[in-house]
Amino acid sequence: MARVVYVDMDECIGCESCVEIAPDVFSFDESAGKASVTNPDGAPEDVIQEAIDTCPASCIHWEGE
Repeated sequence: MARVVYVDMDECIGCESCVEIAPDVFSFDESAGKASVTNPDGAPEDVIQEAIDTCPASCIHWEGE
């Protein structure tokens, strides 16, 4: 079973780095000023992991980890 990614909205600073790295997974909510997961299956796990590793707020996580 594939891992599922999520964004901790309380920690997100709205830098949009995840959206730049994996635009088919993450989107930016202009009204909230935060990123969110729109399609957790939109990219391979290694691309999502790159977004996790790049996030300056460390707010992107795999569920259950």
